[in-house]
Order: sequence, then C-alpha cells, then structure tokens
Amino acid sequence: MRAVRRQDFSYDLPEELIAQVAARRALGEPHAGARRASGALSDRAVRDLPGLLQRGDLLVLNDTRVVAARLVGVKPSGGRVEILLERDLAGFEALAQLAASKPIREGLEVETAGGTVRVARARG
Repeated sequence: MRAVRRQDFSYDLPEELIAQVAARRALGEPHAGARRASGALSDRAVRDLPGLLQRGDLLVLNDTRVVAARLVGVKPSGGRVEILLERDLAGFEALAQLAASKPIREGLEVETAGGTVRVARARG
C-alpha cells in the first residue's frame, strides 16, 4: 500500500471562485446610545469599525484559507467515496471526513489516484 501524499488532494479550483478581496458587509445601525441594532442596514467599510464598536462587543475574524484537501476514491464495491482531509496526524495517518452512499466501516480500503486509503477508525 502506498502512502497518500498531499498532492493527491489537488483539484481544479477556478480563480474566479476564490475571494481576492474582503467582501463589504451591510451592518445594522445602532440606536443612538443603545446597544441593540435598529434593523436599518447601511453599507460600511472596515475603516468605519472603530466608530461602530462599543466596550464589551465581540469581534470575530476569520483568516482561514482554501487548501487542496478533497480527494475522490472508489470502494471495492465500486461505490464513490469523497474524502475531505481535516489535518495530518502522526505517521501516515490523517483525520478526515468520508462521505459515501452507504456507511463507512473500519478497515474499508478506498482506491484513489494517489493509492489506497484504509479507514483506521470510523464514527457511526
């Protein structure tokens, strides 16, 4: 059995589907002196943020990036399996999500373009 390599998860992702600049968001207008939004929307830029935030507000930032982490394989029965790599573990193991029309069982061997992937543990 050959180890699965990171490049085995390579797939075509058209450039036009990848965000190149931060999106502008419509923000709710706060009531004068109140913490609850009035429901009115306005188009704002990031530079307006300091004037909109109040003590105790929580600002959550998402700096995730798109990585090539999806692989398609075939079960011995011929069924299609989609593998989404979450993260590398020790040795030749990885944490991944598998999707198929039937339940994934421990010991299942999936043939991929990069070699055979064996399911070590499956959640039911």
